[in-house]
Amino acid sequence: MVPVVGYDPEDDNSGAFIFQPENRVSAPVMDVAETWEYLPFSGAVADGRVYGRETLDMKGMLFSLLEAANELIERGFQPERDIWFAFGHDEEVGGLHGATYIANYFKEQGITFDAVYDEGGTITRLGLSGNEEETPVALVGVGEKGFLSIQIKVYGLGGYSSMPPVKSSLVYAAEIIEKLDTNQMPGRIIPPIASFLENVGGELNFTSRMAIANQWLFKPLLISSFRTNPGTNALIRTTTAITRAKGSNASNVIASVAEITVNFRLLPGDTLEDVMNHVREICKGYDVEIEVINAREASGISPQDTRGFRIIQEALDQTYPGAVVTAYITIGGTDAYKYQIVSDHIYRLMPVYLNAYEQRMLHNENEHITIENYGKMIRYFRTIMENY
Repeated sequence: MVPVVGYDPEDDNSGAFIFQPENRVSAPVMDVAETWEYLPFSGAVADGRVYGRETLDMKGMLFSLLEAANELIERGFQPERDIWFAFGHDEEVGGLHGATYIANYFKEQGITFDAVYDEGGTITRLGLSGNEEETPVALVGVGEKGFLSIQIKVYGLGGYSSMPPVKSSLVYAAEIIEKLDTNQMPGRIIPPIASFLENVGGELNFTSRMAIANQWLFKPLLISSFRTNPGTNALIRTTTAITRAKGSNASNVIASVAEITVNFRLLPGDTLEDVMNHVREICKGYDVEIEVINAREASGISPQDTRGFRIIQEALDQTYPGAVVTAYITIGGTDAYKYQIVSDHIYRLMPVYLNAYEQRMLHNENEHITIENYGKMIRYFRTIMENY
């Protein structure tokens, strides 16, 4: 939610920073008195924490950014590069009226950016070594996955359940589901994930370190091992999730049409057409109709040998000394994607340390941010703006 940018000194229309936290949509607030320790929109401060809806995602990032800017303004700080703040309001529902309009405005004005900083990864302990004291890792998203949601209508014989056909539409749909789940898009290790493995390799056991260091020999084994864990599997392939299936509305009626909803998250390098061809191949031999519900290509990959990436490392070295800073692929979608039309250097990081418990607070009851985390985010953004 924070694009930041730097300008070309020979181009007066080139920006320096965009900071762009967006509003988020959460599950409805229900049974507030029973499930929240403090009212979800109160901003209550207690036990070293600030409680409230979206304190982690993304009000904490928005307010810390503005507090950092206020501190610099009060000191009379004059940046050497232009700093732009871009606040969208509808990221959770596509960003069509927020970031899309903002990015198009920059494009129309001929304003380009040296770097764009948005939400994305966090600082966490990966739990790969089993050591509770393992080194924290800052996950900087240099790209993000795309998505494709489709509905597959499967046709077959319908009728009363007293005389069922050999195979009904729902049985055919079940066969397609099994094939989609079993024959997923091939796994591969793209450059940002290769970089990630090299950076976190020291936290792994000897066998894993050997496999990473000798990928020319052990890559198939590495990819196979990644598939066993949902988190690591998502890093090395376009994932397939069967989210809905529908047959008849009555218990004694066989539907002539069954429906399947499938959501794919595209690894950069796979295209929407690649995935559609994959689905068509699986559905060969069945009477189907495939409809796209929504879709977006995966983002481009931003380089790491840039000032935009190095300034993140410098700011984190001051805010979280000793943390491993590594490139990463953001699994979820962000509004950063919209800014590809004005910058090739887009980086996704929410500079806050979250333990496993706090990660579960996102969009959940009793969401809160610690005052320590909030203060470190202010320091991080202040450092970015001072030193870019």
